[in-house]
Amino acid sequence: MLRKLLDRPIAVTMIAVVLLILGIVSSRLLPVSLVPDVDAPYITVQIPAQGLSARQLDETVITPLRQQLIQLSQLTDLRSEAREGSGIIHLTFEQGSDIDYLFIEVNEKIDRSTTSLPRDVERPKVIKASVTDIPAFYINLTVRGDQPAGHRDELHPVSDRFAALSRFASQVITKRIEQLPEVAMVDLSGTVAPELLVIPDEAKLRQAGITIAAVEGALRRANVTLGSLAIRDGEYQYNVKFRSAINGRKDIEDIFLKINGRLFRLKELAAVVEHPRKRQGMVFSDGRNAVSLAVVKQADARMSKLKDELDKQLRQFRYDYPDVEFTVTRDQTELLDYSISNLVNNIITGALLACVIIFFFMRDMKSPMLVILTIPVTLIISILVFYLLHISINIISLSGLVLGIGMMVDNSIIVIDNITARWIRGEQLAGAVTQGTKEVMVPMLSSVLTTCAVFVPLIFLNGMAGALFYDQAMAVAITLFVAYGVSVTLLPVYYRWWYSRQQAFRPTPWLAFFSFDRIIDRYDVILKWFFRRRGLMWGIYVVAVLGLAGLFWVIDKERLPAMTYSDMLVRIDWNDRISAEENARRTENLVASLGDRILQSTVMAGVQQFVLSHTEENGVAEATVYLKCHEPDDVAPVQDAIRGYLAANAPAARCSFGVSGNVFDMIFAEREAVLTARLRSTTGRSADPEQLQRLLGRIRDALPGQEIPPVAMQEDILYIAQPDRMALYGVTYNDLIAALRNALNENTLFTVTTGDESLPVVIGNDLRSLDDLLGNTFIHTPEAEIPVGILMRQTMTRDLKHVVAGAEGNYYPLDLAPRAKDVPAVIGTIRGCVAEDGHFEVSFSGSYFSNRGIVGQLAGVLAVALLLLFFILAAQFESLVQPWIILSEIVIDLFGALVVLWAFGQTLNLMSMIGLIVVCGIVINDSILKIDTINTLRRQGMGLKHAIMEAGRRRLKAIVMTSLTTILAVAPFLSHGDMGSDLQLPMSLTIISGMIVGTLVSVFFIPLAYYEIYRPRR
Repeated sequence: MLRKLLDRPIAVTMIAVVLLILGIVSSRLLPVSLVPDVDAPYITVQIPAQGLSARQLDETVITPLRQQLIQLSQLTDLRSEAREGSGIIHLTFEQGSDIDYLFIEVNEKIDRSTTSLPRDVERPKVIKASVTDIPAFYINLTVRGDQPAGHRDELHPVSDRFAALSRFASQVITKRIEQLPEVAMVDLSGTVAPELLVIPDEAKLRQAGITIAAVEGALRRANVTLGSLAIRDGEYQYNVKFRSAINGRKDIEDIFLKINGRLFRLKELAAVVEHPRKRQGMVFSDGRNAVSLAVVKQADARMSKLKDELDKQLRQFRYDYPDVEFTVTRDQTELLDYSISNLVNNIITGALLACVIIFFFMRDMKSPMLVILTIPVTLIISILVFYLLHISINIISLSGLVLGIGMMVDNSIIVIDNITARWIRGEQLAGAVTQGTKEVMVPMLSSVLTTCAVFVPLIFLNGMAGALFYDQAMAVAITLFVAYGVSVTLLPVYYRWWYSRQQAFRPTPWLAFFSFDRIIDRYDVILKWFFRRRGLMWGIYVVAVLGLAGLFWVIDKERLPAMTYSDMLVRIDWNDRISAEENARRTENLVASLGDRILQSTVMAGVQQFVLSHTEENGVAEATVYLKCHEPDDVAPVQDAIRGYLAANAPAARCSFGVSGNVFDMIFAEREAVLTARLRSTTGRSADPEQLQRLLGRIRDALPGQEIPPVAMQEDILYIAQPDRMALYGVTYNDLIAALRNALNENTLFTVTTGDESLPVVIGNDLRSLDDLLGNTFIHTPEAEIPVGILMRQTMTRDLKHVVAGAEGNYYPLDLAPRAKDVPAVIGTIRGCVAEDGHFEVSFSGSYFSNRGIVGQLAGVLAVALLLLFFILAAQFESLVQPWIILSEIVIDLFGALVVLWAFGQTLNLMSMIGLIVVCGIVINDSILKIDTINTLRRQGMGLKHAIMEAGRRRLKAIVMTSLTTILAVAPFLSHGDMGSDLQLPMSLTIISGMIVGTLVSVFFIPLAYYEIYRPRR
C-alpha cells in the first residue's frame, strides 16, 4: 500500500488538497464560543410575594413548594432562600440530565402546590439556566449633560429627561436592537414607569358629604369596556360597538359622579397627577442615572458577527440621538476574542519553537520543512473532523489542539529520523522510505493508542468536569489519529519526492556544525556510570514512591485554577432598613471614594427589573456593583479599599466579591464557599436570632483568624390593630386596610393602556412622613372622622433578613474560607462550639468536599488509564513483564511534576490533574520505542547489554527531539493574563516538568530496569 502511494505523488497531493479545502470551509462554519455547548444542570424557581416577611414566606409558600420539589428525580441539591417580598429556590441536577424534561416536571410540581399557597401570591416563575441567557454585553443609556434628580419628598423623584429616556429605551432602542438576527432578546432594568395618582381633596369631600369609597366606586364604574351588539337590518347585519373605557388623564378628570342628587366632575373633587411610580431599584452608570440593556444572543449566532452588527447599530444611534450616551460594559466578545486569539498565538508560537529545534537537530533544511508542512495540514484536517463531529472552537478544544501539536510533530520526527537513519546506513532512498516508515508504524500506533487511552477515560468524569474535558479528549484523539495518518502517508511521499535528486543524505553546510555525535558519546559515559551504581537509581525510585504519596496528601486541592480578571462584581448588603434611594446614595458614595482606580462602574441598587436570571436578585437594601479596573493587578487593592470604606462608614454592612458573570463561570465556577457550616436549630424551626448571635460570637472567639460575618437582621415597625377601639368607633378591618392603602398610594384601581404603555390608576394622597400617615389619615364613619393612629399601637420586631433551607429543612449558612489544610481543625472547633451551646446542630458542605471528590474521581481515572496502558503494551510486546518496566517510570514522572507544582505555589486542580494524566500517556512513548528497538536488536542476535547501549544511541536523538518539541509546544502557556492561558498554565507546567523528568528517566532509568529484569535470563 505504501509503495503504491510513493509511486503516485500527484494523486496523494490532490486528495490532500481536497481535504484541506473542506477543512478551510469547515473552519468558517464552525461555531466559536468561550466554552463547549453543554447544558447547565440548574433550574431556579422565583417566588414574588409582596407583603410577606422572610419567615412568613418560608413557612407559607416555600416550605410546601420545597416538599414537592424534593421528590424530583436526579436532584443533587436543593437550596431555598426567603427574603422580604420574594423568595428563590435553586435546584441542581446531575450532569447530563434532560433539563427540558425536568423543566416540565418542575412546573407540574408547582401546579400541584398552588392550591396550598396563599390566595394573593402569584404563581412562581420557573427559569431554566442556559448559557445563552448570559448577556453578550450590557449597554448603559444615560442623558448627556446635567439632569436634576428631584427631591426625594417630591412626587417626581426623577427628572423629566430621564423619564423620557426610559420610554425611549423600552419603546425604541430595545425594539431596534431586537431586530438584529443575531439578537434573541434585550432585557432591561433601571427604567421608571408612570402612573396616574388621584389625590382626593379632603376638605371638598367633607363639604359635599362624599366619602373616598364613593369616589373609588365611581372610578371603577367609569372604566367599563363593553362588547359589541349585532343589529340586523333586512339582509344586512351591523356590529354596534360602545366605547366608554378610560384612555388617559383627561378622561379621568372628566368622570362624572352623581352623589346625593348632585353631579360632579372628578377634577372638582380631586387632583389627577401623572408621575413616576415608586422605584424599588435603580441603575447608575459612572455616577449618572441610567437604563441598562442586557443583550442576549441567539444560540446559533457567532459572537463576532453579533459584535460587528451591534457596533454598526450603536454608531447609528450615536449619530441619530446625540443627547443620549451609549456605554458598552461587560463585553463577553472582548473576553472571547482575547482568550481565543491568545490561544491561537500560543499555538503558532509553540509550533515555531518546535520547528527551530528540528532545524538544529536534523542539520538539514528540507527535513524540517516537511515537519512544518505536516502541522497546518494536520490542524486543518482536524478542523474538518471537528465540524463532522459537531465540536465547536473554544478554549477547551483549542487546548486539545495545543497538546496535539507536540505529539503530531513527534510522529513526523520519528518517521523522518528513521528514514534518514536507514538512508545514511546505505539503503536506497525508496527502500529506506518504505522500510523506515513500516518499521515505526506499529510502535507509533501503539503510542497514539496509549496517549488516547489516558484521555478517553476523562469523558467519564461525573458532573461538569466530564462535560468540560470531553472536547479536550476528543480534540487530542482527533489530532493524534490525523497526525498519524499524515505521518505514514503524506510525509513519506513528499520525503521521497523532495530527496529524489540526491544520491545520499547530505547535511546543510551551515547546520553541519550542530552535531549530535558528541552528545551521544557523552550519553554512553553517563549510562555506564549508572550501570555501575544501579543501587542509586533504585534509591531514587523508592524516594519518588514515598514522596508522591506525601505530596499528594499535602498539596492544596481546588476545582479550577485562579483566573485573572480586570473587572469584578461587588455584592453589598447594607444590613439596614433603608430605601432604594438611600441605597443608591450610599453605594454611589462608595464608588466615588475609589476615585480614578476604576475605569468604569455600573451600580444596580435595589430590586432590578431584568426578566432572565443572569443577574443575582437584590433586595431593596442590597446593591450589585460592576467595576472595571485598569489592570488585573488593581483588583486586589480596590477590594481592600472597599472593605476599608465599609468598615469605617458602615460596619454592619456585608460585602462579597465575584467575577463579572461570564459563560465559563456560570457553568464551571464554584457555586459554594470553601466550607459552609449549616447551623440548624434543635427545635426544627428557623433559628432564633438572639441564640444565633450568641453562637456566632462563641465561634468568632474560637476562630480569631476567620472572618465571621454578622447575622443579617431586619428590624420592622409593627402596628397592631386594637379591636376594642375599632369596635368603639365602628371601624372594620377592611376600613382600616383601605385607609392605609390609600395613604400609602398602594390602592390600584385599574390600568389604562395607551399604545405600548400601561398606566396604573392609583387613589391616594401626597403624604410623605410616618407622622403624616398616622395623624392625617382618617376613616370616615357616620358619627365622626377617626384618625388611624388611635386605632393601632406601635412596636418593633427583629428577625432574620434571609431564611435559608435545604433538603434537610431550615438552617443558617455560615460561610468560611479557610485554607484546605486548616479545614479539619476548623470543623472540629465549630463542632465543639455547637456542642457547648446546646441549641443547634451542625453539618458541613462546601467546595472543600466537592473538590476532594473531583480529585478522587481523577485519581480513579488515572488508575483506569494505567490499566488500559498495561493492556495495550502487553498486547504490543506479547509480554506481561515489559509493560511493568515502562509503567514503572510514571511514578518518578508524577513525583517530579508534583514537586514543581508545589514549588511554584500551584494547586492540585482539574487542569493540573489533567496534566498529570497527559504526562502518563506522553512520557512512555519514548520508552516504548526504546524497548521495541532493544527487542529488535536482541532478536538480531545482539547481546543484552550491547543491545541496551546501541538502542540508547539510536533512540537518544529522537527522544530528546520529541521531548523538546512537546515542551516548547506548550511552553507559551506558562504565561497568564487571560482566561485561556490561566486555565492552561497548571497543565502546561505539569506537562513540561513531567516531560523533563520523563526524558531523563527514559534515557537512564528504563535501560537499567530492563537490564535488572532480564539479566538472570541471559
